[in-house]
Amino acid sequence: MKYILKFLPRKFLIKYSFLITPILRIIFRGKKYTDPIDDSNYSKFLSYGYKTVRKNALCPGTLSLERHRLLWLYLDRETNFLSSNLKVLHVAPEQVFYKKFKKLKNWEYFTFDLNSPIADIKGDLISTNFKDEYFDLIICNHVLEHIEDDKSALDEMYRILKYNGISILQVPINVKRENTFEDLSIKSKIQREKYFGQYDHVREYGLDFKDRVEQAGFKVEMINYSKKISQDLVIKYGLMKDDLIPIGKKLPSN
Repeated sequence: MKYILKFLPRKFLIKYSFLITPILRIIFRGKKYTDPIDDSNYSKFLSYGYKTVRKNALCPGTLSLERHRLLWLYLDRETNFLSSNLKVLHVAPEQVFYKKFKKLKNWEYFTFDLNSPIADIKGDLISTNFKDEYFDLIICNHVLEHIEDDKSALDEMYRILKYNGISILQVPINVKRENTFEDLSIKSKIQREKYFGQYDHVREYGLDFKDRVEQAGFKVEMINYSKKISQDLVIKYGLMKDDLIPIGKKLPSN
């Protein structure tokens, strides 16, 4: 899978993945691993990654990764988001969630991205045309590490989020790094993969990510939800230990 990622454009994979996933479901059918997003079962999950290849990361039938499965478990078990009447902005929509969220009759669901072929609205997150305080929920996962001006993107999400609204802001966080490392002079794909872990990342976030989000005005909780899941299910669902879910809430001003 590492070589597929390197040589096939992501837009191509997003657009045509529906052709291969039914075949992969058959090839890898079994009972050892389960994707909790649709309760499908597999003999194995596939390795995935750029600089570091992770075992048991990619579900062959849904193309979900560890972070998607963890987030689904959190949404399904710990929140009422899926059953509430919400106006939702989904930035860079993940395929595994797109169809499920689109079917939720209680959501007014908007998808947004600069390049994604499955985004309904094309645009730049640092400057959108949405009205102030427009959305109840913003889902923006593994996006900010691609944006040079992440501060402006956070400010913009804060602007368009309603008071008491929630932003889910997953990013890859190096929990061994206290401070985020970024150097905008690093431009080449090879150097970005070396320093940031992926050719199209512009920084490696550290544990100060919470502070960076709170500078935009959010009240942030870093949820380590895998700690609430038994070790047997962590393995069965193919989750990562200490994969944090940052939840930013826009509180009313005093």
